[in-house]
Amino acid sequence: MTKTAAIIGGGVIGGGWAARFLLNGWDVVICDPDPEAERKIGEVLDNARRSLPALSDVAVPQEGRLSFAASLTEAVKDADWIQESVPERLEIKHRVFAEIQANCRKDALIGSSTSGFKPSELQEGAARPEQIFVAHPFNPVYLLPLIELVGNAGTTARAKSVLEAIGMKPLIVRQEIDAHIADRFLEAVWREALWLIKDGVATTEEIDDAIRFGFGLRWAQMGLFETYRIAGGEAGMRHFIAQFGPCLSWPWTKLMDVPELTDELTDRIADQSDAQSGRHSIRELERIRDDNLVAMMRALKPRNWGAGALLKAHDERVRPPLPAELDKPLITQRRVIPIDWTDYNGHMNESRYGQVFSDAGDVVMAMVGADQAYIDSGFSYFTVYNNITYREETRAGEVVFVRSQVFEAKGKKLGMYHELCREGDGALLATCKQLLVHVSLETRRSCEPGPEVSARLDALHEAQMKLPKPESMRD
Repeated sequence: MTKTAAIIGGGVIGGGWAARFLLNGWDVVICDPDPEAERKIGEVLDNARRSLPALSDVAVPQEGRLSFAASLTEAVKDADWIQESVPERLEIKHRVFAEIQANCRKDALIGSSTSGFKPSELQEGAARPEQIFVAHPFNPVYLLPLIELVGNAGTTARAKSVLEAIGMKPLIVRQEIDAHIADRFLEAVWREALWLIKDGVATTEEIDDAIRFGFGLRWAQMGLFETYRIAGGEAGMRHFIAQFGPCLSWPWTKLMDVPELTDELTDRIADQSDAQSGRHSIRELERIRDDNLVAMMRALKPRNWGAGALLKAHDERVRPPLPAELDKPLITQRRVIPIDWTDYNGHMNESRYGQVFSDAGDVVMAMVGADQAYIDSGFSYFTVYNNITYREETRAGEVVFVRSQVFEAKGKKLGMYHELCREGDGALLATCKQLLVHVSLETRRSCEPGPEVSARLDALHEAQMKLPKPESMRD
């Protein structure tokens, strides 16, 4: 049954929430008085549709239904999740929450995107205080997985379950505190950055370079404490603290002081920022940011590390079942072509066709019982032959599928023929004739498969041999 999310406030954060829910199969209703809201949300969704599916290596859910409500009452009346993303003014939030609770279901989850207010402040005067909680995201919401949850334990536990199901990383904050956890770090860094600019030590670009070419990359995949544990060498964190702890008492930073944001300092920061990146529009910068995040997070997937481990686990949750009808061509892949698979020609690099067909072969392996458990037992299949033909260009963002037929499944051999097709028009993009040989991972030599795998091979061979050869195979 399709669930519904009501988004109250369609700005940058509200638009990101709408995209996250919508592209994970939820119906989304948006309430925003801005006459430009539909256009702005549409532009955010264009970016999200281009980038979010590229994080996945399996078919993404069918997009939900998007609508715009004429009133808050209409937006929230049937909603399972209500996300408040109005301006950071407590009196406005109180007014909005009162109207929400007067019109929503009592079992609806009401999250606030607030970056600073505590739940106890948000709940003041509420009809059902426990229903309201902090669900603080990070921009872009449709890509970055972290959500800080603060509030009633039972409510945040329910919210955690919902957010995990749409591929996010909920962090339940142990006790309420101003600005929660992450923004307290960001504020400290922001303060020091302001002083470095004020004192003429660095420009906005130099500060950003220090982050993006240095510790930012380390933090992106390992965080603060794990990074410093490594910095302590074999002796670990204890040695790091002993070596660098005394530095904390040195007057290096000005974290407890803030420079006055005079017109002069504001102009200096704005001018430097314009010089740094003013050649790009905001939408262009968003796309550059999204492309970089997709590439970084996908790069962590094979390592099963950090955000990559989260993506990998989410793929496993939504991965479709193995093909069950052996007497038909097998749909062994359905996916979006990710941004990082394209090359300087603006289309999918030839090496990635091998990836697609390898993944299709893995599905057939799993069908005959040569799954991860079988591989862990010491047996597998090695590819000994691939013949790939390229028919049409394949571009980032296209939805594709692989149609596979088995032409040999006897003894040590497993032979397949794959067709890569575009989902929209069924166009044939590439083909691959592939031969695998069963091996012992101990001897690294070919050998006969076990009895269970052999029996499944026989059944697959018998069913698939009755099918006519694909037309492209006869070319």
